[in-house]
Parts: sequence; structure tokens; C-alpha cells
Amino acid sequence: MAKKRSREADGATEAPDKMVEDGDSSDDDDFDMVNVDFEWFNFDSEIDFHGTKSLLRQLFDVDAALFDMSALADLILSQPTIGSTVKVDGKDTDAYAFLTALNLHEHREKKPIADLTKYICEKAETNDALASIPELLSSGKHVGLVLSERLINMPSEISPPMYNMLIDEIEAAVEDKEPYEFSHYLIISKTYHEIESTLDVEERKRKKGKQDATLFYFHPEDEVLLKHAVAHGSYDFTKIDEAIADSKRAFQEMGVMPRGFMILIEANKFADAAKAISEYLSPPS
Repeated sequence: MAKKRSREADGATEAPDKMVEDGDSSDDDDFDMVNVDFEWFNFDSEIDFHGTKSLLRQLFDVDAALFDMSALADLILSQPTIGSTVKVDGKDTDAYAFLTALNLHEHREKKPIADLTKYICEKAETNDALASIPELLSSGKHVGLVLSERLINMPSEISPPMYNMLIDEIEAAVEDKEPYEFSHYLIISKTYHEIESTLDVEERKRKKGKQDATLFYFHPEDEVLLKHAVAHGSYDFTKIDEAIADSKRAFQEMGVMPRGFMILIEANKFADAAKAISEYLSPPS
């Protein structure tokens, strides 16, 4: 097993690098429960390129086509001691989840970051709640871009250790004079709301009135993070119109409309936000 960057010399407690998904039996005979060991690893450029790239595509959804995801994955892998992957079958397998932070100012001249920064600013300008972000990103301050994604069926309980380890790793990196002393953290995520299929929509309109769309979070921890934010809000994906096809939901009464989501947190509040995630999502002892 790969060893996460630790601060044992300072007396800090190293974050756990393994979690067992509860496999207790259920009264419902229709379900079989299994034990799964989740293991945390540093990024490895020899192993994690394809898994990281795939999860990045999932995170940016239809707008992934706007970016060079290979170059972005390579940049993430170039800083192996910042962030984590989560796997279930050992180090030499694709990640089921990842979390990392990139310094937008430090990498501002690299094309994947330049493209991503431009995209973030354009999307922020579409939502008054995110209006402060473009000015911040052009101010010269060091903003940590937090990217996190996991497979849909992964339990949210893997999130607290990932955030706790990230904070510990960034503290250690700052002590080593590495460029991770951030003023803010900007988390890129996704939300969604249910939408009615256009198939036979007129007929269904006669049967029921239109209901307001309810916002849902792909990542439950986002609901905690936004409580510590100075700004947060959703935005439409650029290429969403190209992706909407009734064939994807022809047999469903409702479809899912994803949207991008940003959360901006001051650096001095990020540790408290991570602690709140742990209190909200950590499995019972």
C-alpha cells in the first residue's frame, strides 16, 4: 500500500488510509451485503492517468469536451503528494474516487489551467451569487482549485478522510515552502434537478400542474461546504443543449438536468468546513 504524506514528526495524527464499508446483514432477503475495503493512495503517474481522466470527464460532464482532459490529468498527477485516490483492489487499479487541489495562480500560464480559469470566470458572470470570483482570480492571489469526483455508487463516507488528508498535506507542503499557501479554495462540483421529458408533454400537462424543480447535490458534502462559503451557486453547462436527448429517458417520467456548481471558501475557514464534513458524513463507530 502506498503511504500517504504524513506529519508524524510534528505529532499530528495521520489520516486513516483504509475504511471498511459495513457489510452487516439485512432483514430484506432481496439484498446481499458485502464487505469492501477502501484504500487511499497518493497519485501515481504510472497508474492513475486513465482513472483520473475518466473521473474528470464525469465531473465536467458535457463540458469536458471543451478542455484537454489529458493535460489536466497530467497536471494533477505531477503533484503526487497533494490529494488522494480511493481504490478497492490495491494500488495497481483505477481510482474509484479522487480529490486534489491545484494552484490556479502558480499554473496560470499552462493551457489546461488558462482554459479552465477562463471558463470559470465566464460561468461566474452568469450568476450574481458568483460575481466575486472573476475579480478574485485576476487579483494575483493564490486560489486553490479543488477537484473531486467519485463513481456514482461510491459511499459519501469516503469524503471526510479525503478532505482531512488534503488539509494535512497542504499544511506540510506550505512548511516545505511549496506553493500551496492559498487565500481561498474554489470547489468545482455538480448539482442536478429533475425535468419532465418532452415526450407527450402536452398530454401530461393536462394531467398535472407544473412543479418547481428541486435542487439535488451529486456530492452530499457540498451541502456542508456551502455553509462555510463566501460565495456559491450553479451555472448551466455550455454544451448541455447538445446532450439533451429524449432517447436517454424515453421510458422515464422524469429526466435529470445536471448543472455546474461552484463553492468559494476562505482558506482560514476550510479546515472548519472539512471538520463539519466529518461530523456530517463519517460512519458511526
